[in-house]
Amino acid sequence: MSLEPRLEAIVRRSQPLMQVLTTLRDLDPPDWLTFSGAIYQRVFNDLTGRPLDYGIRDYDVAYYDASDISYEAEDRVIRKVAAAFEPPLREMVEVRNQARVHLWFEDHFNEPYTPLGSSAEALERFVSPVFAVAVRLGPGDAMTIHAPFGLEDLFAMRLRANPNRTSPNFAKVAASAKARWPEIEVVG
Repeated sequence: MSLEPRLEAIVRRSQPLMQVLTTLRDLDPPDWLTFSGAIYQRVFNDLTGRPLDYGIRDYDVAYYDASDISYEAEDRVIRKVAAAFEPPLREMVEVRNQARVHLWFEDHFNEPYTPLGSSAEALERFVSPVFAVAVRLGPGDAMTIHAPFGLEDLFAMRLRANPNRTSPNFAKVAASAKARWPEIEVVG
């Protein structure tokens, strides 16, 4: 089985993740994706025999709307999405407009961040290719997978720095992941 169908099968087996994806499909924020830990952690869990939802703290949801990058506009989307869920998912789904990340990223992470042109473009800037995986559920439950670096590192459980970005936070992020999944190979 190639890696995309394997990833899709893992995603579809997680009831909470499918609930998030189905709800977002119905709400349809512009250019939305669910990415990062909500996806890659489930693959790690599947590969290591852990329950699929082990270690899941949140569901990172990106959308892209450059027509209004004010905090107030983003907050309206955050509230609309939150209202569509019952606890505990209501508190776990974290929605961010990728069109405004450049406004706060440097202050938060001490790294410069130029404006993005789409939600998928954000994946190219993640600290590691392993984290740069996103899915979207479309009409008829068709699943779209975005993985600009491929899925090989993810399924090999190989954590390496993004070759296109030097981040002072890589060691800290790698140590946190290794503490939860000791089976990970940290490269570099």
